[in-house]
Amino acid sequence: MNPLHRLIDANANRASEALRLLEDLARFVADDLALSAAFKASRHDLASAMAALPASRAELLASRDTPGDVGTTLTASDESGRAGARALAGAAAGRAGEALRTLEEATKAVAPGGLAPGLLKALRYRVYDLEKRLVPLLRVRGCPQWRVCVLVTEALMLGRPWHDVVGSALDAGAEAVQLREKEMPDRELFRRGEALARAAHARGAQCIINDRLDIALACGADGVHLGQGDLPVQAGRALAGDRLWIGCSASTVAMAVEAVRAGADVLGLGPMYPSTTKPKGFVAGVGLMRDALAEPVLAPVPHLAISGIDAARARELAGLGCRGVAVSAAVCSAPDPGGAVRAILGAWSASARAP
Repeated sequence: MNPLHRLIDANANRASEALRLLEDLARFVADDLALSAAFKASRHDLASAMAALPASRAELLASRDTPGDVGTTLTASDESGRAGARALAGAAAGRAGEALRTLEEATKAVAPGGLAPGLLKALRYRVYDLEKRLVPLLRVRGCPQWRVCVLVTEALMLGRPWHDVVGSALDAGAEAVQLREKEMPDRELFRRGEALARAAHARGAQCIINDRLDIALACGADGVHLGQGDLPVQAGRALAGDRLWIGCSASTVAMAVEAVRAGADVLGLGPMYPSTTKPKGFVAGVGLMRDALAEPVLAPVPHLAISGIDAARARELAGLGCRGVAVSAAVCSAPDPGGAVRAILGAWSASARAP
C-alpha cells in the first residue's frame, strides 16, 4: 500500500465530490446553465488529470483503506449544520480548493513532469473564480416578489402623521415599505427605521431602508436599497452577508444583470415614467420592463418598477408582465392612502381578467 497513492486517491475524491455539489447548486438553486457547465467541466478536467498519473486507477484503489483511515472520525465543530445554500457553496469550494492544493503538491512526488505544468493549480484558481460567481446567485432566504412597495417620505404626507399614512397603506395590502429620508439625521433615521420595521412586521410585511446599509442592519430592517451612486452591491453583500436583502436600481438591462451577478436580491427598474417627486435626467420607459423580462438572468429575479407610477400606470405595467411597483406620492400624498394602495393592487386583478 503506497501512502502517497492513498493521499492522492482521498483528495481526488474529496475534490470531485465538492465540485459535484457546486455543480448541483449552480444547476438546481441558482438555475445558471453556464456555471453548472463550468463546474461539470472542472470535474472532468480533474478526472483527466488523475488519468494522466503514472499510477493507474487500479493502483489508487488498491491503496484505499477506509476502515483503517484514522481521519474518518475527525470532525469540525461547524460540520453539523450549514446555514443555507451560500454556506454549502462556501464549504464545498473550500474543500475543493484545499484538496486541489494537496493534489498539486502530492502529484509532484509521484509524477514529476508527468502532469501538464500548472494544470491542477489552474484548476484550483478556476474554482476560486467560479465560487465568486456562484455565491451571489444563491439566495439563502429568497426575497419575496412584492406587488406594492411604498416609498415612505414624510414631506409628501401633507402634514399627516407618517405612522398613520404607513398604517393605512399596510392595512390595505402593501407588502413592503421603504424608508426614504435622505436629509434625516442618523439617530432619528435609526429610530424611524426601528418604528417602521415594527409596523411592517406586525402586519406580515417587510421594511427596507434606502441607501444606508448601516442603519438597515442596526434597526432590524429586512433589506437595504442601493442606488447607482451608493455603496456597490458586492461591497454591501460582503458587509451584510445574508442578514439583509439587497435591492439595486437599474436603468438598463446591462446594469440589472451586473447587479444580480454582484448579489442583488431585488431590482428597482426604471425610471419608467417622469417623476414629480424625484426628477431625473431621462426616462428609460416601459421598454426596459419588456427587455428585463426577456433576459433569462433577470426574468426570475424579484423586481419593482419605479418612478411616476400610479394606479393607471400600474395597470399598463402589469399588462406587460411587471410583477410589482414601488410608489411614493401616489400613496403618501393621496387623500386616502389605503384606497390608493388597493387601486394599485387592482392592476394585477385587471391584468388577469384581460383577454
